[in-house]
Amino acid sequence: MTEHARDLYLDLMKRVLTNLIYRDAAIQTFEYEGEAGVDARLLGRDWPSVAHTMVGLKRLDNLQHCVETALADRVPGDLVETGVWRGGSSIFMRAVLRAHGDTTRRVWVADSFQGMPEVGPKSHEVDREMRLHEHNGVLAVSVDQVRANFERYGLLDDQVRFLPGWFKDTLPTAPPGPLAVIRLDGDLYESTTDALENLFPRLSPGGFVIIDDYAIPACRDAVHDYRDRNGITEPINEIDGTGVYWRNSHAHRLSQELATR
Repeated sequence: MTEHARDLYLDLMKRVLTNLIYRDAAIQTFEYEGEAGVDARLLGRDWPSVAHTMVGLKRLDNLQHCVETALADRVPGDLVETGVWRGGSSIFMRAVLRAHGDTTRRVWVADSFQGMPEVGPKSHEVDREMRLHEHNGVLAVSVDQVRANFERYGLLDDQVRFLPGWFKDTLPTAPPGPLAVIRLDGDLYESTTDALENLFPRLSPGGFVIIDDYAIPACRDAVHDYRDRNGITEPINEIDGTGVYWRNSHAHRLSQELATR
């Protein structure tokens, strides 16, 4: 695939995944302070009724940047998303691999496929306040539906692996090898912590961490608590007012944890 054809394909994928083509109605829209009049779909500020992702165009642009940089720099490892909803971001990662002719890396699709877990009395205060499990009528998407969504784009193959279950149960042993990009979209403190504790030690030098819901205080607290505990000092870069990312600039001592598991 030529560079021009690749750019056209990936641009169209992003517009179809966010449904900027037909503009389906939003189930719910979120507006942050000072954002009156912004395009909710560009910034991922709505729950679409039809589109296969709710992350918005700017976060897909960032995802493309991270994956393509990892490929260009030959950062070893697979790609993983924790919390996939209808599968759009994971589908896009597979599309980037296809566009670049990468036939060796896998995309790991990790989700409960049951929606958000119920929070208990010991959960983070903001987790309890949000009560996201009450929205599982929208947030719960079955693994069969996500598989079907991959198939609609012609992207369901052996390079796509599904990890159904709660992160604390599935992530300690999978993915088994090194990782080049980890995209975390668990919203809650516990979900974000489970993903970081199990996946960051596997992140290759030069790999990327993407935090989709950094604007949510519980998620942000989980990120900073983990970074502080483990001496992670790489700068955090903002994407669109909601998501952030950073790059693992060197071989971190946390990789030694794998040898003790």
